[in-house]
Amino acid sequence: MSTEPACQTSSCSVPQTRREFLATNAFGIGSFALATLLSQQGLLAETSSKPGENLPQDLKARQPHHNARANAMISLFMHGGPSHVDLLDPKPELSRLSGTEYGGDVHFSFVNRASKKLFGTPYTFAQHGDCGTAVSELLPNIAGIVDDIAVLRSMHTGHNGHEVSIRYFHGGIAGVTGRPTLGSWITYALGNESQNLPAYMVLADPGGHPVDGTWNWSSGFMPPTYQGTVLRPQEPRIFNLDPPQRMKGALQQQNLAFLDQLNRRHSRLHPGEAELEARIASYELAAAMQIAAKEALDISQEPEYIHKMYGLDRDETRSYGERCLIARRLVERGVRFVQLFLGGQPWDNHQSLRKGLPDICRRTDQPAAALVKDLKQRGLLDTTIVHWGGEIGRLPVCEGELNEAAGRDHNGQGFSIWVAGGGFKPGIAFGETDEVGHRAAVNVITPNDFQATILNQLGLDHTKLVYHSSGRAQRLTDGRPARVVQEILA
Repeated sequence: MSTEPACQTSSCSVPQTRREFLATNAFGIGSFALATLLSQQGLLAETSSKPGENLPQDLKARQPHHNARANAMISLFMHGGPSHVDLLDPKPELSRLSGTEYGGDVHFSFVNRASKKLFGTPYTFAQHGDCGTAVSELLPNIAGIVDDIAVLRSMHTGHNGHEVSIRYFHGGIAGVTGRPTLGSWITYALGNESQNLPAYMVLADPGGHPVDGTWNWSSGFMPPTYQGTVLRPQEPRIFNLDPPQRMKGALQQQNLAFLDQLNRRHSRLHPGEAELEARIASYELAAAMQIAAKEALDISQEPEYIHKMYGLDRDETRSYGERCLIARRLVERGVRFVQLFLGGQPWDNHQSLRKGLPDICRRTDQPAAALVKDLKQRGLLDTTIVHWGGEIGRLPVCEGELNEAAGRDHNGQGFSIWVAGGGFKPGIAFGETDEVGHRAAVNVITPNDFQATILNQLGLDHTKLVYHSSGRAQRLTDGRPARVVQEILA
């Protein structure tokens, strides 16, 4: 639009609807604000899903199926497969047998570097906290919160590949794209507690998108209302929150006056759409969201001790620490689901595990632990689920020669994650892998089991949470029979 005052003659080319005007005019709403404003009120375009069979296409807060222990979730997803036998699952027998041939069957992803020599961890485990959970020396800060977390040592996807297991964890069926992710299902089922911020937010990494890209936060066959809103890793984290300099002042007021004219014209032409008109016309709500987003992302408001707690005073932890802190600020302002990703797959330690694994631990250990401690001290941990973990683990045998450059290949047969808050039992280690950490052996948990348990804590029955698409009722846990893992719930 021109920087001249709005033209009133019939020869001017002007938007024909207020929706078009809001989408194209840059007086500070921007696409972020407009999309959220419209989606909160269910005004985005309908999809091909059968009408009347699904929940309303909006982000209004909805009642869960049963009493909920949690109302929000933060997922710290660790792409690449953290090595459980070096971090969270001590295996003395693996250390004792290190250098000997493994007698079990192994599926290798990289056959040209395959070896069956057992590779005992180079790192020391010790028991921590009142619970006595053993954690590696590489995670000293997570070791400090073991009394608040549940370590799950028997995760199992049955697949060794990254993408196939990522899609299993996020979308419920191994290897299948085009399905809504966990955050989308939660947003669809429960709506949003904040009327000024998106319900589902993704905090991207300066190193770029994670493996499998935007599929990690896709809404799949659901409307885009329920997909993740990506925040940039550095300022400006959201474009167009401030009006351009040329649009400020009197010109902005002229634009708002013109919008009011469009409002009145639309009301005359469509008298039966009063609610629709009121919602689209609500620039004040968009402006409030504009302010709320800027305030939520402004970590300069936090005291110095919080900055230090998250590691913002150190180069190696600053980036991840900032995002963990923003995640806390978002959930305390009513955002339903927040995901943090790392660029690429930094836990994929095929080679030089002795260098790569300590490096990524140093980046993430302190901020992840700080998030749990900070939520707890603010009284938010009881109602917020925190998840830490990747899509797979690593094999107990070495990849390549058993020397300083040795690494570990993929292992989806058994690995570890941890969860905290939201009614999960704190201070426990649940499940077991076999004696060398290769396969989940006791109390096996699949991604579908994990999803069913997360939904349960949010007040949702995974068998009743349905979205009708492609002619059938679809569920998040369609991949395999799923159970709520009651043993890990308080």
